[in-house]
Amino acid sequence: MKIGFIGLGNMGGPMAANLAKAGHDVTGFDMAEVSIEGVSLAGSAAEAATGADVVITMLPNGTILRAVAGEIIPAMSKGAGFVDCSTVDVESARAVAADATAAGLLPVDAPVSGGVGGAAGGTLTFMAGGSEAAFAKANPLFDIMGQKAVHCGDSGAGQAAKICNNMILGITMAGTCEAFALADKLGLDRQKMFDVVSTSSGYSWTMNAYCPAPGVGPQSPADNGYKPGFAAELMLKDLRLSQQAAEAVDADTPMGQRATELYSDFVDDEDGLGKDFSAMLPRFEKRSRG
Repeated sequence: MKIGFIGLGNMGGPMAANLAKAGHDVTGFDMAEVSIEGVSLAGSAAEAATGADVVITMLPNGTILRAVAGEIIPAMSKGAGFVDCSTVDVESARAVAADATAAGLLPVDAPVSGGVGGAAGGTLTFMAGGSEAAFAKANPLFDIMGQKAVHCGDSGAGQAAKICNNMILGITMAGTCEAFALADKLGLDRQKMFDVVSTSSGYSWTMNAYCPAPGVGPQSPADNGYKPGFAAELMLKDLRLSQQAAEAVDADTPMGQRATELYSDFVDDEDGLGKDFSAMLPRFEKRSRG
């Protein structure tokens, strides 16, 4: 396939490289100067999209997605796929999909889970929203860039699934960090805490696969000075999206709201910016109940 790839950052760059490695003709564009093995670079987003069978975007937010979509949709060929892998608000995803559909394109919103490591290793999970035909066109590319793609429903459903998943993730990580800090003050050894919880009803991905306590459980960012695998500011972005969505549909999400407040304090007012989202543990260690 001839593929246009717009947004060649920490996630998009490795994804585009994997597509090129698999034999696809990939033309990329990014606002920053980048060099991606196997990917030829265009001078604009519209140039990268022209003549492509599928255009993939990986962008920071809904405002930028809408702007890029306005530039590339007129340049794309009818019947082409438009696969947005950004994590954005549901409203933006649906608005862009409507514009793409009106132009005769096959849009899919397909945010990802798996982080930079998953992007490099081709092991991402894609949560896709769009028509059956659009998903079918994009699916062979999902197979190259990831290990699983779930067709969640119509346009916007991929973003909805990602927002709900990451709201759970933020809530669970905050709770896991709280529990370790409490265990410390109760004099409980962290390894013993892990041994119990990881095989009991407190089992979770944040405990078992991404433990926030250094030297406990599998290797995680906690063992590397909390250098981000998933940055706290990205967690905050997703939590804010969850609350924006909850407000739009009048959903009661008090735990999601509280997790958003905690990460907002951590990133905006404390020292969380640029750290992994599991660095909430040393934050709780330093705090007292008051």
